Amino acid sequence: MIVRMWEVRAHPEGFGDLLGWVCDVALPAVEVHPMHIGSEVLSSTDHRLVVISKWRGSQPVPLADPPGHLVSRKPQWWDFAPVDR
Repeated sequence: MIVRMWEVRAHPEGFGDLLGWVCDVALPAVEVHPMHIGSEVLSSTDHRLVVISKWRGSQPVPLADPPGHLVSRKPQWWDFAPVDR
C-alpha cells in the first residue's frame, strides 16, 4: 500500500472554491480507479488543503492540477509506505 499526501495552499479569497474543486472534481476523478482504497480531505487555518489517499500497489493516480487562480503556489505531494513496527 502507498499513502499519498497532496498539499496545496489557496489564496484566502479562493479557499471555498478550491475546496469545492477538490471535493467535487479532483477526488471523484481518482476515486473510481480500482487501485484506490480511500481518501480524506483536511484543511488548516492558513488556507491549506491536504488530501491523504491510500492506494493498492506502488503507483497512485495523481490529482489534476487545480485552477491556477485559486492557489498561491502549485501543489506538492509525497508518497509514503507503512512501516512494520
